[in-house]
Formats: sequence, structure tokens, C-alpha cells
Amino acid sequence: MLKNEKNALIMVDIQNDFCEGGSLAVEDANSIIPIVNKISNKFHKVVATQDWHPADHMSFASNHKGKAPFDTIKIDDREETVWPDHCVQGTKGAMLHPDLDQKPIDMILKVASDVNLDSYSAFRENDKQTITGLDGYLKRLDIQHLFLVGLATDVCVLYTALDATELGFHTFLIEDAVRGIDKPEGRVKKAKQRMQDAGVRFLRSSDIK
Repeated sequence: MLKNEKNALIMVDIQNDFCEGGSLAVEDANSIIPIVNKISNKFHKVVATQDWHPADHMSFASNHKGKAPFDTIKIDDREETVWPDHCVQGTKGAMLHPDLDQKPIDMILKVASDVNLDSYSAFRENDKQTITGLDGYLKRLDIQHLFLVGLATDVCVLYTALDATELGFHTFLIEDAVRGIDKPEGRVKKAKQRMQDAGVRFLRSSDIK
């Protein structure tokens, strides 16, 4: 793989609240940051996504009486998980992790800023209708190959990968540069199987030359 090839690295939600000490910390999340930093300058384009919620966002359990984090609710016939408050706009928790090298990043894409919509995919909100614009941005640049790193394997990385393949991108998961929530246990394994079934190919950071 060469930098002058039309490829892109998508850094999914490498933010303080998903890392050590954060309100929705993913176990071992910080360990991916040196790996991402090592490979991020090898890509033609780099996009970082940033969960960017208003304080009254529908995905927060605190905004639903009687609901606890990881419970489910019904929104417009969709079953949605509710979470601890996280990545609130303008807070330290919403910022990209300070150890992440931001110099190679060409674009930061803020997602899930609509109070009534959550977004697991970097390409579209959970209603499957509202688009983020990432697809158009990449296709205008003639990007055909996408490489995914970040958090969490079984949520935002998963749905970004599934949408990427559906939209026609050749999609790769860099396995040692993602971490998952895995609650209940087995979610990460199922997520990886879903990605493989959709055509996502797996590789390691050492394969990026």
C-alpha cells in the first residue's frame, strides 16, 4: 500500500470519553493510539469521527426516566440502546484523545449532534436516512479503499464498516487498532463475523507499509 494510492483511513471516535477514565471507557482503548499514530501518515486521506452530542441527547439514559445505561428504548419503531452521558459537545470528554497525532487528519467529522437521532455509522444516522456527507466526500476524491481503526469494534466501527461495504468501498479492518465494549460477552466476536460476512477484510497494522 502506498500513500499516493486512493485510500483513506477512518479513525472512529478516538475520544476521551471512550478511553481510560472516560464516562463510557472501552477496555484497553488507549493501547490502540500508538498503533494508529504509527500508520496514520501512510494514507492518502485521513478522516477522524467525533461523537458530538447535545446534553439532552436521546441516547443518554439520564434523559429517560426509569432507564439505566445499556437499557433499550423504542424510538420511531427503532430499538435503541441508551448510554451513560458521553461526548457532550464542547466538553473534555468529547475531544479527540490528546495522545492521538492529529497532524495527518484531513477532516474531522462530527456525528450524532441531532438531539433526536443517534449515529453509530460515520456514513448515516441510525434512522438509515440521514446522511453525514462522508460518502460524497470520499467519492469526490475517488477514494475506493477504506481502512478502519478506533472505538468501539461492536458499535461504531461495526456500523461504519457495514455501511462502507454497502456503499461500494473496499473495506478493511485493522484488527490490532480497534477495541470493543463486548457487553454482553461475545458481542465483539459477533460483530467481526457480521463484518466478514459483509465482505470486510481483516489485516494487522504491520501489513500497512
